[in-house]
Amino acid sequence: MKFEVVATESFQEQFNNLSEKHQKQVKKKVELIEQNPFRSKAIHSKLYSRVFRIRLNIEGSETRLIYVVLGSKIILVCLLDRSDEYRDLEKYLARIGT
Repeated sequence: MKFEVVATESFQEQFNNLSEKHQKQVKKKVELIEQNPFRSKAIHSKLYSRVFRIRLNIEGSETRLIYVVLGSKIILVCLLDRSDEYRDLEKYLARIGT
């Protein structure tokens, strides 16, 4: 199955604020997601059943790329700092429908 990757405004803003080196790192992870979006660890959400995360180390900080699979779309939701323990996850996911 071929998937279409779509980035939320929040993700795009976070991505644009990264250094070129870290943007390349994220792009490589997105390529892996495109090949098989179900290879990453699923995380629990009240809003969506197919929410996944990929581990990244950005500027010495454990960061998670959060994405949702909806049919044939992969929605890149946000980059979350792991130290925040996903506190803002539902807030970012709620923005998908708007």
